[in-house]
Amino acid sequence: MTASGWFPSISKSAGPLYLAIAKALESDIATGRLPAGYRLPPQRALAAQLGIDFTTVSRAYAEARRRGLIEGRVGQGTYVGARRHVGAPAPVTGIIDMSMNLPPRFDDPELAGRMWDGIAELQTSAGLDLLMRYQEAGGTSRDRAAGAHWLAPRFGEIAPGRLLVTPGAQGALLAMLGALVAPGETVCAEALTYPGFRAVAEHLRIRLAGVEMDEGGLIPEAFEGLCRAQAPKLLYLTPTLHNPTTATLSLDRRERIAAIARKHSVLIVEDDAYGALPAAQIAPFAMLAPDITYHIAGLAKSVAPALRIAYVVAPPARNMAHLSNAVRATAGMASPLTAAIATRWIENGIAQKVLAAVRLEARERQAIVAQTLPAELVQADPQGFHAWLRLPGHWNRADFAARLRSAGIGVVTSDAFAVSGRPPEAVRLGLGAAPSQNALAVGLRTVAELLGQQSAMSGMVV
Repeated sequence: MTASGWFPSISKSAGPLYLAIAKALESDIATGRLPAGYRLPPQRALAAQLGIDFTTVSRAYAEARRRGLIEGRVGQGTYVGARRHVGAPAPVTGIIDMSMNLPPRFDDPELAGRMWDGIAELQTSAGLDLLMRYQEAGGTSRDRAAGAHWLAPRFGEIAPGRLLVTPGAQGALLAMLGALVAPGETVCAEALTYPGFRAVAEHLRIRLAGVEMDEGGLIPEAFEGLCRAQAPKLLYLTPTLHNPTTATLSLDRRERIAAIARKHSVLIVEDDAYGALPAAQIAPFAMLAPDITYHIAGLAKSVAPALRIAYVVAPPARNMAHLSNAVRATAGMASPLTAAIATRWIENGIAQKVLAAVRLEARERQAIVAQTLPAELVQADPQGFHAWLRLPGHWNRADFAARLRSAGIGVVTSDAFAVSGRPPEAVRLGLGAAPSQNALAVGLRTVAELLGQQSAMSGMVV
């Protein structure tokens, strides 16, 4: 301590300074040097004492708050919080939401800080024009080049002229279906498909037909039968880490489906929302059948949901103007600010580091699933962050979801995904929305316990 308050002893060569300050706070609280309720020096005062930038201290205090070490009091300052055992998992309270399929939140304050730094750097690199100017509907040449670079591990080299920047995958679907399919025409999709696609098709009054699936994904023979019977205009599918079943189409199935689509003059819309997650890549449809495939690669599932940006790769022989005009008609343009953030993160390597962190956290959360839930009921992929839970015969999906909801756990039943026919007795578990692995484990234990109960007994009131 000093006369002016707490003064940490830190080394400016021991990694990021804000983390060193947060670590010093944690250490002094653990040893009792900083008691609960102690008022910390103002951030600007501490920055002046240490001879460092104010933003570094601000980030250090923010990290300490994230760890539950300190608390801010409006108009009074920053204080040491109530003592807790360092290293003990935070108690799990409130709703454990497994209904949203978000990338899991990784615990890497330094990487999180670099993400924010990349955003702040736009002020000097892009200036006021980024905020005060419209841009072309399909994205600037720099944003398109960044998208091509991001897709290179799956595609190899892509000419930026084949690529459009769109306002998220949902915006891409709206523009694309509006440009390619007329009201009343038939589009086919996996029998269980992304609810957002169903919503767009309904909005545009497009008829949907479901294609039968098995554990390997869409069945090529069923697709060909539907082509013969209903002559669909387009096939929409999610070939990698399918939502909700987690299936990934093998290369053989992809080649057979592409051949069937070409034979029957059916366009393919490939939603590759999860395509960046697997370490080993299977060739996308846009490589196997580039002449008939529209590829959508969003960043929401692999980098950050707040980045409402998706890259669309179109068949090289088709005119890109109709798609660009469709984006302009439905959304005007992708947000230039969001596109610039995505471009910045891709160019400086942050996006790839975030992807690696998401992959690692997803594997660890999938390991909790494997340890907690019956293997015979779960379909999952270690590289994804959702799981498909088939219910035992004594449960129906509505009752199971209702019982979980009453226990503070949200899941999604198969009804949300079903295109046609009777939905299976199953629910999707999103593993990324839980704030921590501890919270996820608590939720999954509740799911496992409920699976073993009889439906009637689980709701008994005494």
